[in-house]
Amino acid sequence: MINITFPDGNAREYEAGVDGFAIALSISKSLSKKAVALKVDGALCDLSKQLDEDAAIEIVLRDDAQALDLIRHDTAHIMAEAVQELWPGTQVTIGPSIEYGFYYDFDPKEPFSTEDFPKIEKKMREIVQRNDKFVREVWEREEAIQYFKEQGEDYKAELIRDLPGDDEISIYRQGEWLDLCLGPHLPSTGKIGTAFKLTKLAGAYWRGDHNNPMLQRIYGVAFANEKQLKAHLRMLEEAEKRDHRRIGREMDLFHFQEEAPGSVFWHAKGWSLFLQLISYMRRRQIDAGYVEVNSPDMMEKSLWETSGHWEKFGDHMFTTQTPDDKIFCCKPMNCPGHVQLFKHGLKSYRDLPLKIAEFGKVHRYEPSGALHGLMRVRSFTQDDAHVFCTPEQITEECIKINDLMMSIYKEFGFDKVKIKFSDRPEKRVGSDEIWDKSEEALKAVLEAAGVEWELNSGEGAFYGPKLEYVLRDAIGRDWQCGTTQLDFNLPGRLGAFYIGPDGEKHEPVMVHRAMFGSLERFTGILIEQHAGRFPLWLAPTQLVVTTITSSADGYAEKVQEKCRAAGLRSEIDLRNEKINYKVREHSVAKVPVMFVVGQREEEEGTVSVRRLGEKHSKVMPLEEAMEKLLADCAAPDMA
Repeated sequence: MINITFPDGNAREYEAGVDGFAIALSISKSLSKKAVALKVDGALCDLSKQLDEDAAIEIVLRDDAQALDLIRHDTAHIMAEAVQELWPGTQVTIGPSIEYGFYYDFDPKEPFSTEDFPKIEKKMREIVQRNDKFVREVWEREEAIQYFKEQGEDYKAELIRDLPGDDEISIYRQGEWLDLCLGPHLPSTGKIGTAFKLTKLAGAYWRGDHNNPMLQRIYGVAFANEKQLKAHLRMLEEAEKRDHRRIGREMDLFHFQEEAPGSVFWHAKGWSLFLQLISYMRRRQIDAGYVEVNSPDMMEKSLWETSGHWEKFGDHMFTTQTPDDKIFCCKPMNCPGHVQLFKHGLKSYRDLPLKIAEFGKVHRYEPSGALHGLMRVRSFTQDDAHVFCTPEQITEECIKINDLMMSIYKEFGFDKVKIKFSDRPEKRVGSDEIWDKSEEALKAVLEAAGVEWELNSGEGAFYGPKLEYVLRDAIGRDWQCGTTQLDFNLPGRLGAFYIGPDGEKHEPVMVHRAMFGSLERFTGILIEQHAGRFPLWLAPTQLVVTTITSSADGYAEKVQEKCRAAGLRSEIDLRNEKINYKVREHSVAKVPVMFVVGQREEEEGTVSVRRLGEKHSKVMPLEEAMEKLLADCAAPDMA
C-alpha cells in the first residue's frame, strides 16, 4: 500500500500502481468526469500515470487555470493530425503551446494559405468529436528513428537522434495518429472542446537556424470555452484597430524601408513624441539622483570578450574591421561602457551609490522574420542606467528603483503591473556561490518592498538575476518593459573597484536598470494603449488652428503665433477647404484640439474650441482657451 496526500492535508492508502483515474473515482463519480490531469509532488502528469510510492497529489480539473496549457498543447496535436489527414506527405516538426494558444511548424509539399484555415478547423472538430484517447508509449530509440524515417518524417527522426542518450523516447498516440512528445496530455481529444481558432501563417526556420530549411508555421488560439475565445477574438479585433504601424502612418510618425531593416525613420511628429518621453524620463532620473552620461557607440571586440557579452551575444552583434585589422562592435548594450566611466578616477565608498544614466542607442541583429514595427527592431534607444553600490546598499537602492518605476508606469496610465523574478539561466558567467548571493539579495528586495511576484525560472541575465516589470494595457495585453538586474560579476571582470572604509579595494555591486526598456518599443506600446489619442502633454501636435473662411486667415496666423510663443505644439491649416472636411482630416490624424476661427471669432477675439471625440465645440476668449489648454498640457510630473 502507498500513502497519497491531498492538498487539504488529508491522506488515503491505495494499492501501488493506482492511477489518477482510480483516485478521482474513489472520491466521487462527478470528480472523475471533470478530472483531466494529475499533479504529483508539484509536477503535472497524465491522469493515467501510475503511482508506485507515497506522493502528494492534486487532481486537476478541466476548468482549472493550469489545465489551459494542456488544452492548448493538445489542440496543437489535433491541428497536426488534421493537416496530415488533409495533405498526406506533409511533415510535422515542433508544436508547443504558447500564450493564448499554440503553433505547429510544417514542411508541406505545397504552401498553405489562410484560405485553408476553415478546412483545417473543420477537420479538427471532427477529431475532437472522435474522442480518441491520448496514450503514452515508450519506444526504443532506433525503433522510433526507423519508424519516422519510413513515414517520411525526417525532422522527427533528427529530433530523436539528437536527444540525450539517457532520455526516454516518449510517443503519444491519439487514435491512429502519433507524435514524439514529452506530454502530459488530456485524457482524450474530446476533452479539448471546440473553443479554438487558427489565426495566422508565418515562416520559421527549422530549429531557428537561417541555414536550415524554411518551414510554415500555423498559429492558433485556444481556450477552455467559447465565451473566453470570443472575448479574445474581440481583443484581437481591437488590437488590429490599434496597430501602431497603421496609426503611425495615419499620424505621420515614422516609417521603415528595406535599405535599413529594423531601423526607424522618425518623422518630425514622431520624433517630437520620442523627445517628450526622453524629457520626461530625464526629469524623473535627475530628481532621483542620477547623472546622465554618454558612451561610445562602437568599441573594440576585446572589451566585449572580457565582459562576456561576445560569448553570449556575439552572433547578434554588428562588427566592422578597420584597415589596421582591429575589430570593432556596435554596442548591443551600454553596461560595459558605464563600467569604464565608473573606473575613470579613483572611487571611494563615500561616492556610492553612483547612479549613471544614458539614453544609449544600441544595435542587435534580429532575423528579418522577427522584425515587427517598433516592437522588434535592430537599432533602439534604451533608458539605461546602472547603480554602482556597496552590498549593504543593494536593498535600499533596488527599492528606490522599484518605487520610481511603479510611479512612472502609473503616470502613463498602467495601473496593472506584474513583477517576475528571473533566476539563473543555463548559460551564465560567475560561480554558483555568487549566484546564490545575488539571488538571495534580490529576493530580500522583494520581501522588503512588500510586492507580489512570480517566478520566471531560468530567465535571468547571463550575469545575474533580474526583476521584470510586465504592464497590462487598455485591452488586456501584457508587455514586458522595465528590468532591475543584480550583477556581482561584470564589475570584477572589467576591473572596477572602490576603496572601502578599511582602505582596501572592493568590487562594487552593479544594478542594471531600465524603465521604458526600449524607447522605440515603449512608443509603440503607448500608440496602441491610447489608439493614437495621446494625452495632451505627449501629443506630437497638440493644437491645429484652422479657418472657416479665408477672410479669417490673418486672425488665424495671429492666434497661431500666440500659441507657439506660449509653448504649444501648434500647426495652422489655411487651406481653402470646407471646415467639416478639415475637421474630419485632423480627427483621423488624432489631433487632440482644434481652434476654429472665422469672421465672428476675429471680431470678438474668441476661438471655437473643438476637442477630439467631443460632438460639440465651445466658443471661448482666446486668452482663456490658451490658459486652459496650457494647464491641460502639463506633464504629470510637472502638473
